[in-house]
Amino acid sequence: MLPEAALADARSYVRARAAAADGAVDVAAAGYAAAMATAPDDEVVAIRAYRNALAAGDMLLAQRAAEVLKRADVAPADVSILDFAAALRARNVTAADDALGKIGAGPLDFLAPVLRAWIAFDRGIDPMPLLEKASESGLSRRYIAEHRALLLIASNRVEDGVAALRAALGADPGSIDLRWNAATLLMAKGKRDIAESLLAGSDPVLSALRARLRKGPKPGATFGASRAFTRLAADLAGQETQALSILLTRSALLLDPAEDRARLLLADALAGEQAYPRALAALDAVKKDSAFYPTALSERVGLRGKRGDVAGALELAASLANAAGANIADSQRYADLLSAQGREEEAAHVYARALAQAGDGATWVHHLQLGGSLERAGKWAAALPHLQKAVELAPEQPIALNYLGYAQVERGENLKEATALLERASRLRPDDAAITDSLGWAYFRSGDIDKALPLLERAAQGDPGSATINEHLGDAYWRTGRRFEARYAWRAAALYAEGEQKTRLSAKLADGLRQGTAAN
Repeated sequence: MLPEAALADARSYVRARAAAADGAVDVAAAGYAAAMATAPDDEVVAIRAYRNALAAGDMLLAQRAAEVLKRADVAPADVSILDFAAALRARNVTAADDALGKIGAGPLDFLAPVLRAWIAFDRGIDPMPLLEKASESGLSRRYIAEHRALLLIASNRVEDGVAALRAALGADPGSIDLRWNAATLLMAKGKRDIAESLLAGSDPVLSALRARLRKGPKPGATFGASRAFTRLAADLAGQETQALSILLTRSALLLDPAEDRARLLLADALAGEQAYPRALAALDAVKKDSAFYPTALSERVGLRGKRGDVAGALELAASLANAAGANIADSQRYADLLSAQGREEEAAHVYARALAQAGDGATWVHHLQLGGSLERAGKWAAALPHLQKAVELAPEQPIALNYLGYAQVERGENLKEATALLERASRLRPDDAAITDSLGWAYFRSGDIDKALPLLERAAQGDPGSATINEHLGDAYWRTGRRFEARYAWRAAALYAEGEQKTRLSAKLADGLRQGTAAN
């Protein structure tokens, strides 16, 4: 029989594991803390406590668990990041240097030159020689280039810093993070004009950042380290490395609680762990005066959808799209959600608003979104001009070519012209199963079975789970007298079909292909 304390420990551990599996990281962290109280040196409990404490934002528990792991010599390499951040925040020079040495000897060594340079800057030492003598591996090269520019600006060498920044942006022109970090440093130096020029452009994110540009933070090691950690977390986004991303963003926020870019990345990583309440809490912590507030609102919409709260996502998206000062991105987000729920007529109305907001800057995407939504809403006459405009604006875009071509084939309209569009789309994207199917179906509808069948077979091989492709293939097999293979393809289609298509397939499986049961 287990002693009462051991039994309580086991119960806490089991409850914590169950909570962690459900994404309830707060409950899990509390459970592991209770388990650690009765088993303070248990490495298994400690590693789970460490990860869940970071997810829950319980930094004291995370550090306590990390100490257990370090004493047992089983600490994960990323513990040195947390140790460095904690030491830097506490201005513990010795501990910061010790942690930095461990970072330099571990798998995150490419961060070490940048962190050493910022430490040197804080201590009044020229950081440039440290960066110049650092080994520029593929991983470290970009970080060194970016932070060289930031350090030059921080060192009042603004002209040199901006030149270095331009060079770094030449290698990564889409780096909004680097633009923003440099702009905030320039604001701290009183260089608003240069700061605003870095954020120029019509991109909604850049526009929002430019509009909310404020006096920047004091340059120093806490700034540099927090931005380096945030940058790495951004690079890792979407790569199934949530635990490391959570550690990096929590460490960045420990150094700079105002680093809202880190909060966005933290929310994304937490959502990847299905810790939705904590992810929403991270987004809620982004205040209205933050440059990242509009992005946080947008992320809340997506997060509600991910956790299954479709009604809540739609409500929030609608409020953003209908608010004064709403932009194209707000309208498109709401329309996308409506379309995903099959509310195409409402979606088309909002896509039309987005098109109007775009004005002379409207692209083929705006017309394709509106035309596609109108087509799915059954308003073909209204849809056709927008689908044609999309192709006119982007004659080499396979998506636009395929949509217009297939929509006409479905209706038996302009088969020759529609087939030509699909042939062009297929040349541009020959391995796309949907486009291959569209072209095969166009040949089938035109009566050219010999051309149709190989394409439909290839499409089915490329996307065996498509109900539409398998139904098309079954119809083609039936027309060529291959009845057994036709029924096999229809059965495959029926596995994934819904609604009217499922009813049609049931009729074909029972009676074969008859008038009125052919695919569209």
